[in-house]
Amino acid sequence: MRTQPTALGWLDIGVTETPDWDRPQIRRLARHLGYRLEWAPEVLTIPLVDVVREADVDALIIPRPEHLDPLMLNALLSLVDVECVLPRMSFHRWALAQRATRK
Repeated sequence: MRTQPTALGWLDIGVTETPDWDRPQIRRLARHLGYRLEWAPEVLTIPLVDVVREADVDALIIPRPEHLDPLMLNALLSLVDVECVLPRMSFHRWALAQRATRK
């Protein structure tokens, strides 16, 4: 069991125009939110949702919404919270919201 919440940092190299700016911003947000940060590979050989599942993290941190399409966001929200640096947004995983409404 982890003693500290863990987040996976990810940026789509095909989307980002400023990777050298995005990486420090992701690190900064992870630190601010209290996450220990791990990084996803820059070149994915399997879908991002599978990378997140295998990493067994609490959150995914992305630089901007353009890094995820709506279908991928929906798939990820069944596993983790998604945090976005700019604009600052949080998307909470569906499973937690569904459990809360059932009680």
